[in-house]
Amino acid sequence: MLEFKNVSFKYDIDNYNMLENLSFHIKKGEFVSVIGPSGCGKSTIFRLICKLLDRQSGEIIVNGKPIDGRKGYCGYMPQKDLLFPWRTVGENLKLPMQIQKILAKEQMTQKMKSTLEKVGLSGLENKKPSELSGGMRQRAAFARTLLTGSDLLLLDEPFSALDFLTRISMQEWLLEQWEREHKTVLFITHDVEEALFLSGRVLVIEDLPIKKLISFDVPCDYPRNRESLTKPEIITLREQLISMLRREIKA
Repeated sequence: MLEFKNVSFKYDIDNYNMLENLSFHIKKGEFVSVIGPSGCGKSTIFRLICKLLDRQSGEIIVNGKPIDGRKGYCGYMPQKDLLFPWRTVGENLKLPMQIQKILAKEQMTQKMKSTLEKVGLSGLENKKPSELSGGMRQRAAFARTLLTGSDLLLLDEPFSALDFLTRISMQEWLLEQWEREHKTVLFITHDVEEALFLSGRVLVIEDLPIKKLISFDVPCDYPRNRESLTKPEIITLREQLISMLRREIKA
């Protein structure tokens, strides 16, 4: 579904590359998390996929085709929900469909309502984002990401601003959505336990420039529950990942 081939990137203000000949791949239908210290380039990878940044060299391929000149090949959900406060929840969800200009108004309304029902927000289409809780806003933002129609979803620390109990609830909810929608998910987090609970694989950034992502298979089948995190093999992997992240990143 997603492949990086020898991708390099450098910010103008830096005297070193952030990415240097980076190659990795994500298979169709995988849930993969990317972890690493703050400022190590996790979000940069997402912005390159979305073409919010231009790579210096290399190739990024989604679903077998280079991303250059393409639109609508991925859905991107940043850390903040970024719902427009002057629009209702329903109007926010219609935005990607309005941009695509494919569906009639009645079809957009029907799809918006059915998607709200999927994410547990049925009947809230006329509410403003300010009238929703943090968890509900994140659900609405995820619903809007689904309505891009893309099979590849990029989720950039979507639960980091939520309180502990809400975050746990949202993690469980996201797994249910993934198992039902069969999307390919690339998920950024700084929380090792969150990565282990959600992912089939975890990719670790250790050094700068990013020349490789170290891949770990999570030794736990789906469906999962919180007790999965207490398995000895999960605890061993968790401590290994925490130890890797504690090392000072070199640039």
